[in-house]
Amino acid sequence: MAIRNRNICADGKREKTINEFKRWLKKLDADKDGRISREELADAVRVSGGWFARLKTKRGVRSADSNGNCYIDESEFKNLVEFAEKHLGVRIFQF
Repeated sequence: MAIRNRNICADGKREKTINEFKRWLKKLDADKDGRISREELADAVRVSGGWFARLKTKRGVRSADSNGNCYIDESEFKNLVEFAEKHLGVRIFQF
């Protein structure tokens, strides 16, 4: 699942509302367990044309996973938003 949106800023970043980003995350959850695994995030980075998908996802899970269980769940969502804005070229805003 690539992060795709027709709204692209002048700086080249794609824009998403927080609700669009949440819907995208639900699509990533291949096993529907309510959490995003490193593998699920790697697939998303790879499909969106991201370089070094394994490295980025390892960093993403590490930075977003505040309880250290190697998954990103609802309580760690804000951390994943920050990672996506910093490393995946996405601007996420409240709408």
